[in-house]
Amino acid sequence: MTTPLTDPATDPTALPGRPRVVDRESWQAARDELLAKEKAHTRAGDELAAARRRLPMLEFDGSTQVVGPDGPVPFRKLFAGRDELLVYKHMWYDHTPHQGQCEGCTFTAWHLRDAVYLAARGVSFAIVTEGPWDEVAPFVDFMGYTQPWYSVRGLAEPIGGPMGTFAVYLREGDRTFLTYDTTGRGVEGGVGTFALLDMTPYGRGEAWQQSPAGWPEGHQPCWYWRTDVEGTPTFGPTSRPAAQWTRPGATPETTLGRHGHHHG
Repeated sequence: MTTPLTDPATDPTALPGRPRVVDRESWQAARDELLAKEKAHTRAGDELAAARRRLPMLEFDGSTQVVGPDGPVPFRKLFAGRDELLVYKHMWYDHTPHQGQCEGCTFTAWHLRDAVYLAARGVSFAIVTEGPWDEVAPFVDFMGYTQPWYSVRGLAEPIGGPMGTFAVYLREGDRTFLTYDTTGRGVEGGVGTFALLDMTPYGRGEAWQQSPAGWPEGHQPCWYWRTDVEGTPTFGPTSRPAAQWTRPGATPETTLGRHGHHHG
């Protein structure tokens, strides 16, 4: 017989703002109940992935020029000789210092620094942005990114278009096709930190998440993407995208410098 879950309001051993305390048998029973839901969620995800793989394709001109470290090159060069290509489209603020660039895209791109297992599966990876290459190149160097970056300034979908998205392409010889794209929370598949935070008692700490009464209050969405030099989350002028504080030359700032036009 299991011990019923304690009520924090009446149990003197309960910890305020924490999960209820139970014995091992009761904990395992609750864990098993959740596991059944997790398995159903996994199977539903498998069905979605199967449907995603069967989407029809959109053909486009793979000879369209994009700009990288070697100057203008045809988009099909991003395939690097492979048949499949995954691209992340990074937002950009024109004429803006590094600390003023998009914190959400920095958050995503930082998780994609090593695509070795995509390549092992035959999938190339690249990042594109609407920023002019002469501004993008110093940013890429500052961040220490080694994945391929290209400017797609002025180009329409499916090469350019809205930023903050993933796009997937397939190549058949010189023919190129768009097979899938996603934005919003759809990009979370590339961000392992989200999945790990979702395992913790307090989760992401955002205002929208469901938390019991007494839990720490949530903040605005993505509030931890930027911090000041002390590591305190803030979107204020003294902030940088959190990953930037690991980069040589990152100094305390007084402005985001977002005086240019926002592309994406």
